[in-house]
Amino acid sequence: MESNTHPTTEATPHHTRHTHQAPDALRAFGMTVTSIKVYGALCVVAFLAVAAVAGSGHTVNTFMWVRAVLLPVIAVLIHRMATAASRGSRRAFERVGTLAVIMPIAIIGVDLIPGVCPPWYAAMQTVCMAPLVCVAFITRGSALRAAFPKGR
Repeated sequence: MESNTHPTTEATPHHTRHTHQAPDALRAFGMTVTSIKVYGALCVVAFLAVAAVAGSGHTVNTFMWVRAVLLPVIAVLIHRMATAASRGSRRAFERVGTLAVIMPIAIIGVDLIPGVCPPWYAAMQTVCMAPLVCVAFITRGSALRAAFPKGR
């Protein structure tokens, strides 16, 4: 007599959904998480650059310090959301996708306002946003849209 000892899909916990995703979705999530790590590393480099410029006696305004501190922290939060999304959290997936679109526009847009920050800082922030632009495209790609179909 044969018994079915394999768990059914319904019995599988929600947090293990990523084990059942298509290879394309897993690859896309891997690229997303890697891009977010690169974004975080670039934000740390930007922070160190602000500290070095301030340490050398040049003027660094409060705006630059606040952003230099906040963006690496935000990178950690986005990384956590991307990890949750890779485990099946639709809400985290939507948040990552939204932030990946809004943040580059907001960061670069504010930097373009004359007098807010020096050109070198604006250029550095633009480079920092490049990985998030990649995340915006990845989260809107077919692999992840298939992993999170709209069920409304």
